[in-house]
Amino acid sequence: MEREFIAERQHGLQALVNAILEHPMLAAFDIVKKFFDTVNYNRNHSESALQFVSMFLRSEPHWEVVEPLKEMGWRIRKSLFLIKPKDQPKQRLLLTWIEYGPDRLLSAKDQAAVMKLLPNIQHPSIHPFLHAIANENGALVIRDFNKDGCMRDIICKTKPTKASFLKRYCTPKSVQCFSMAEIKQYGRQILEVLKFLHDKGLAFHHLHAGNVLIEKEVCKLTDLENYMIGIPPYYKQFYSQFRKIHSSESIDVYSFGQLLYEMVFGKPLNQATIDFLPPNSPATIRSVLESILSTEACKMGLPTLEGLLSHPLFADETVRTVGIKPQLKIPSKLKETFKQYKEGSERKLKEEQKVIGQVRRLTKAKAHHSSDSERRRRKLEARKKSQKKLDLVKENGSTEIPDATTPTTPDSATSSAPAASTS
Repeated sequence: MEREFIAERQHGLQALVNAILEHPMLAAFDIVKKFFDTVNYNRNHSESALQFVSMFLRSEPHWEVVEPLKEMGWRIRKSLFLIKPKDQPKQRLLLTWIEYGPDRLLSAKDQAAVMKLLPNIQHPSIHPFLHAIANENGALVIRDFNKDGCMRDIICKTKPTKASFLKRYCTPKSVQCFSMAEIKQYGRQILEVLKFLHDKGLAFHHLHAGNVLIEKEVCKLTDLENYMIGIPPYYKQFYSQFRKIHSSESIDVYSFGQLLYEMVFGKPLNQATIDFLPPNSPATIRSVLESILSTEACKMGLPTLEGLLSHPLFADETVRTVGIKPQLKIPSKLKETFKQYKEGSERKLKEEQKVIGQVRRLTKAKAHHSSDSERRRRKLEARKKSQKKLDLVKENGSTEIPDATTPTTPDSATSSAPAASTS
């Protein structure tokens, strides 16, 4: 129970907590959320998801559940199930149930209309939707199951159902980096599909290695529905620190920089910025990463998607999907919905960033106030004030210490002398 030991242990535990909460994957993990916030995360989300999925399958009897994929996902609001069509028992599909997140802005009517639109998206670099619906509790999506997994599975040399989520990604035995040719090709494909979404008034916001599939050398973005359901993006805790990263395009550009870093070095950055890249990094890759992930870039402003497409790393690359025409016809009513949604989400982010800035300034002020140097300075000032009071007492010949706020006059000094002698 020694004070020094307790203080040291508190400091160590706080450092551990900070390390966990600064890791995007761990911070969103259900075990972590339930540990730190038992009030808001005391419900069994898996049981609720199974209940809603069972209700859905009763109305759609041509599908049936093969097994729940408890170890595949990492979000507390998202549950995954392996299903199969009854008329094709060997085929495997992925059913995803997602509860609405805290950033949800759409009404129930608009949410249902948006989900109906998703299966109509045709783009070589967007993983197609087979079915998508929404109700008052959440959204349900069905798409083909990719047995080889996502880009992060390729990097960590694993399979999506091989082991638990944390074992697969947090402690991989070995990693695989992408070649320069793959980085240029896949990077170009991802930038083009992001540009396509923004040209249509949409955005992605959830770009990370877990949401990119690679099929026959073609990148396919998955989980596009997350943008409209209000789930916080993977890198939100990082880019929320910078007031210049507030637009939908800048969010996708920042996420692309984080993904590019993971493709190049075979591991996630797991921090907001990096100012010192390995010296053996190719110059063109270093140029792109510094323009997105350096502290100066995040504070001053990021490049646009058009600017990245014209960068020497990607400008001369011809994508393997050339000749396949992307299609997405959006009704005029939904175009206005998308516009209002984008403006509302950007406005909400700016408000959050303002609060974060205020908290950081307050925390910095408290840290400065409780620092050793500041404590020494305050002690020194207190001693000086005390000495000044004693000097005033000696000058006035009085044993009573005058009030520091009331100046001592000859009359007051004279009137206090008889009182002292009387006592």
